[in-house]
Parts: sequence; C-alpha cells; structure tokens
Amino acid sequence: MGEVYSHLSEEERQVIQIEIGNGTSIRGIGLMPGRNVSMVSREIKRNTWFPSNENESYRPYRPKRLKTGPWTDRYYIAGPAQRKADRRRAKPRKRYRLSCERLWARVAEWPGRGWSPLPIGGRLRVLFPDDSAMRVCPETVYRWIYADRHRRERWARCLPRGHRRRRRRGGRRTSRFPIPGRVPISERPPEAGDRSGFGHWEADGVIGAGCNLHTEVERKTRLLMARIVPGKTAGESVGAQLAMFSPLPAGARVSVTHDNDIEFARHTRLRDELGMDTYFADPYSSWQRGSNENRNGMIRRYLPKRSEIRMDMAGELREIVDEVNNRPMRVLDYRTPAEAFVDELLELQDQQGCCTSK
Repeated sequence: MGEVYSHLSEEERQVIQIEIGNGTSIRGIGLMPGRNVSMVSREIKRNTWFPSNENESYRPYRPKRLKTGPWTDRYYIAGPAQRKADRRRAKPRKRYRLSCERLWARVAEWPGRGWSPLPIGGRLRVLFPDDSAMRVCPETVYRWIYADRHRRERWARCLPRGHRRRRRRGGRRTSRFPIPGRVPISERPPEAGDRSGFGHWEADGVIGAGCNLHTEVERKTRLLMARIVPGKTAGESVGAQLAMFSPLPAGARVSVTHDNDIEFARHTRLRDELGMDTYFADPYSSWQRGSNENRNGMIRRYLPKRSEIRMDMAGELREIVDEVNNRPMRVLDYRTPAEAFVDELLELQDQQGCCTSK
C-alpha cells in the first residue's frame, strides 16, 4: 500500500477482474496494482457479484454439486463493483460525536475538576434531558484521549488514574496473619453485602511519607471519611475509627469491614464501645471492599504515592474529601455521595421519630 491511503480506482478493479479470470492468487493480485494483499482480499469479498443481484430477480437454490452457471457461481466484475463502491461512498456518514462545539466545551471543562468520563456522560443527561446532541459515551471520551499522543499528554493526567496507557485495573495484595476475634465476611448480613442496608462501612489506610490516612466508606451511599493518623499501629487506627464513628447515630454505624492488615487488630473496641459489628474480607480479595479501594484511588490523585502527609494538613484533607463527596455518581443516579448520605440520615430520623411516637 502507498504512503497515502486512497480508494481503489475503476482501472485497478478491472485489473483485479482480469487476474481473477486468469487464475492468479490473491497475493499475486495484491502485488500487481501495488496494493496490500488484505485490501485486495476485502475488495473481492465485499464486491463479489451474483448476476441475479443486478436486477434483483429471484435466485433459486441449487446444490453446489450442480454446475448451473450464473445462478450458483459468483463473479467479480469491475463495473458492478465500482457502482457498489460509489453507492457506499455516497451514503451520509454519522457525524463524529465530539465534533459538536457545545458538547466538547462541557466535556473539556469537567475533567479538570477531577470528573471521570462516566459521570460526565451521566451529568449531561441530567443537565440537558431533551438535547440529544449533548450526549457522549464514556468510551468515546477515553478513545478520543488515547488515540493521539498530544491529546494523551494533555488529558490523560486528568483521568481518574492518570495512566499514559489504558490498562487493566489490579488490586494490591495484603499479608496474612491471625487477628483475634476475626469474623469472616461470609458471616456479614445480606443487607450489607447487597448494599441495601445503610450504615455498613469499609475501612482501609493510605500510606504517606510521614503520616498516614485512615479512610472509611459507607457502602450504600459511597460517602468517604478520612482522618490523618501518625502511624500504622492498631491503636492509632482504632482511635481514628472511634473518633469518626462516635458523632454518627447508631443506625448510621452498624458494621465495618476491614482488610487483613495488622492495623485492625484492635477492632473489638468498636464492638465494645460503639456496638458495631466488625468483619474481615478474605485474604487477597480487595474487590470485596471495592468502594474503599475506589475512594483511596481518588485520594491518590491528590496525594500520589510518596507524597508527604503531615498532621497539620487536616484542612487540605477536608477539601479533598469534600470534593470527592460532591462528585455525582452513576450508581447513585448521578446524585452525590453527600446528598445520598443526608437523605439516608433524614430517613433514619423519620423512622426513629415514628418509633418514639408509638
């Protein structure tokens, strides 16, 4: 194939027709017009012509063993092939979605705020419910960014993970060791597993240079809470959990699911002091705490690995958590986790009020 792509001309199609009649192989035909063999193969397959197709007459069935001429044989003829190619090129093509300037202005604005393509597409449906032009598929945004080197260098860093290349996600592995009073995740109630119940949390930590972060995510609403801890000891982790869960009503802190790190060895204090049930995911199964792993990944966008975390950064951490909790999510019908959490608290208060009045 030449350096610049061009469609086959009628003269080249005539050469193909002649060489097919001479019994030349497809590879041999591809060498003669100076075209790629695959291109010639596609052309023959796409434009093979039945004589009955020209006038759309009825073509009766004939067994392959019966040689009945044009009714069973197929031909490549330059004239009909050229006409079919001209008809295909004359058909109007679908407009490229991101060629709409109004749509692209919105799509280009939100990644800078940390939005991924998925909530971008969903938010457009909320803001422009009756405008079909303001629609974009998340995969379209991803492919558009990664299709060109210059766009990839400019926009890939605005994506959730900031990878220069698209790749599969993989969770990190944790070490196994015995934890006193460990209750496996298989004994967790069904309403916690299917996210139908409110007040079930997932716990984990984010390691930084200096101090660390302890994070909690509510499974149903995906609300994130984070607190800076000096180290990764069990006492510091459970102290952070007690400080985070104590202000919440009992119905909003029913249970918490941990991984198998040593920092959660004193989880029994949550049972004794707050009445919370504690569970532990299976070893090497971070997907069982997917919400927390996802939120930790979002925190890493602001605080990459080996970033310095200090105890006096509480205000900066609060801004990060607020931005994450006020980002719409498809799983919440494009509400924010903060809105969903407040709705659950109000519903919980109404239920408690009804029980008190009775």
